[in-house]
Amino acid sequence: MNLENTIIIVNFKTPELTIDCIESLQSTGALNCSQVSLIDNHSMDHSMSEIEAHINTLALQNSVSLHESPINGGFSAGNNIGIKKASSEYVLLLNSDTLVRPGAIELLVKTLEDNPEIGMASPRLEWLDGAPQESCFRFHRPINELIRSAATGPITKLFKRYEVPLEVSNEVSSPEWTSFACVLIRRQVFEDIGLLDEEFFMYFEDVDFCKRAYKVGWKIIHNPAAHVVHLRGGSSPVKSQAATKKRLPRYFYESRARYYFKHFGRFGLFAANMFWHLGWLVAMGRKLANRAYQPNICEKQWRDIWTNFAKPAAPYIHPDNYL
Repeated sequence: MNLENTIIIVNFKTPELTIDCIESLQSTGALNCSQVSLIDNHSMDHSMSEIEAHINTLALQNSVSLHESPINGGFSAGNNIGIKKASSEYVLLLNSDTLVRPGAIELLVKTLEDNPEIGMASPRLEWLDGAPQESCFRFHRPINELIRSAATGPITKLFKRYEVPLEVSNEVSSPEWTSFACVLIRRQVFEDIGLLDEEFFMYFEDVDFCKRAYKVGWKIIHNPAAHVVHLRGGSSPVKSQAATKKRLPRYFYESRARYYFKHFGRFGLFAANMFWHLGWLVAMGRKLANRAYQPNICEKQWRDIWTNFAKPAAPYIHPDNYL
């Protein structure tokens, strides 16, 4: 199959994962119809030399091009470097902590070719053992903050139609947004709405991009027949910290504030925060009634959700500059 397709992989201190990802592309034959643009996001370690040595060993110099970013500008900025360099009809954003199953990329390309009115296509994300992951979602809305912080059956059931994660399905679907761990994007989408917003250092950049695309008429198609393993947590500790209720990095809350302000205005951001606190009160009430109950609340989250509230469009503080 001779198709124009550029695969963009951003590496940040994950050379072993990145090499495994490239090997999965080679072993499945995906490199026969794709060009890989590998961006190192200023890892400042042995990443580039290790990856370059492995590419030379595999004789993939013609299939994989390496680019070093002079700064670590986050997920959006790293991917944008590759997007700007790409001239293909389709661009695949692929996390370094993924393994591509046979035929997945070709199927995503065919899916977009068969549906010219669709702007993006996503695969089924799964664990290494084949168990599915949530990868399709509804847009974040202020009311979602109540659902998430309360984490209480009656509230979740009452607002079920607003819950962000969609149930995993084996049917082709059209979610409002999809995980950018692996997503194929038609070039025309970038031409219509621009690149990923680099003011999101990490998190919410994918839902923001999908929401911008949705506003101008582009939709997403999710094809679960295409399978991609997502190992998770390669470059960010957010998911593991959330699972253990530890304090999340500042950039998560900066991105959260920017997203709600950008798409719902200042009142929308305020409403999101107040809904969160309402859910927090529900969770604390449950905790008082049952000491064994563990609320779905991270450390200091009651304070951190107000990060950048006064200036939600302010530039993020780089993690390297955290006190």
